[in-house]
Amino acid sequence: MKKLSQQDVIDILYGCAILGTGGGGSLQNGLEIVEEDFREGNVLTLASLDEIEDDAYTAVPYYCGSVSPATDEEEEKYAGLPRINMTEAMLAWKTMEAYYGKDFFGVVATELGGENTAHALHVAAKLGKVLVDGDPAGRSVPELQQTTYYLNDVPIAPLAFATAFGDTGVLSNVANDFRAEAMVRAMSVVSGNKIGVVDHPATGAVLKKALIPNTISYALKIGEALRVAKEKSEDPAESVAKAGSGKILFRGNVREFTWDTIDGFTVGDVVISGTGAYAGSEYKILYKNEHFISYLNEKIDVMAPDLICILDASGRPVTNPSYENGMGLVVLVLPAPKELLSPRGIEVFGPRAFGLDIDFRPFK
Repeated sequence: MKKLSQQDVIDILYGCAILGTGGGGSLQNGLEIVEEDFREGNVLTLASLDEIEDDAYTAVPYYCGSVSPATDEEEEKYAGLPRINMTEAMLAWKTMEAYYGKDFFGVVATELGGENTAHALHVAAKLGKVLVDGDPAGRSVPELQQTTYYLNDVPIAPLAFATAFGDTGVLSNVANDFRAEAMVRAMSVVSGNKIGVVDHPATGAVLKKALIPNTISYALKIGEALRVAKEKSEDPAESVAKAGSGKILFRGNVREFTWDTIDGFTVGDVVISGTGAYAGSEYKILYKNEHFISYLNEKIDVMAPDLICILDASGRPVTNPSYENGMGLVVLVLPAPKELLSPRGIEVFGPRAFGLDIDFRPFK
């Protein structure tokens, strides 16, 4: 097991924000969530899958909803309701442990994302749990069934939920992961487009068969590469691409972008006009919370589950939908975890899962 330093945690969240492919929540929010743990001196310990006892219980805390900013109308709608003094994911975790009547041993991140992974780090540090070095996505994903738990037939329920207003509950059973997605999404829509969830209670023996291993360590590697490149005044995007065995796809400035909140998802696109070696070309990226396909001069370039990642001109990860016209961007691709590339994995994580009638083609 490895005790994580404050710098490790920051690097992990920066790496997760890159690997989040535009989703996974706000990096700034994630840094603010773990700031409480830094102030309190809470210890965060990272454990590999083989260090988790087979009978030790773990679960997955996160938030589900849209990454869109709240409108004034939405803020007014909930103005009269009470607010909890902890994160929604923390309250959902406490609800899950109360349902089981015992303390769980370990915390699993639901995905790699600047804010969603921070919720897992915070629960682990605040409550003295170990953080498992693995997750069920290896990136950020928009829907609950898009996990390696689902690929390995691990039940999502019991599933605990909590809102910012103190509403809590447990779904002791759901028909399937798609039904869980529909139910949780509906609750988030009437809760400010955000709800805390804890799902997939499972033993260490199950984790070893169901998770992508060493993904937190991978995020740390990516975040370190970004930080060191900036400290040495090197190209952050090139360093990240090298660290993740990926490549630069495009450089340019935002020409136009659109976004909307539809059925609890942030849906939109961004169009980038090329600069330098890419002058005269155009790059377009579509997203449903996360990037799922990109086009170079109107021809398909890269698609999920490969990771389409964006940094701004300073090397900071960019999350949806926080674009500005003229904003300088670098687009890079990192390869999808091998666990997502099986026929069933492509069915769940690939282009058809996003409504595109095309076959998956890995980037070259």
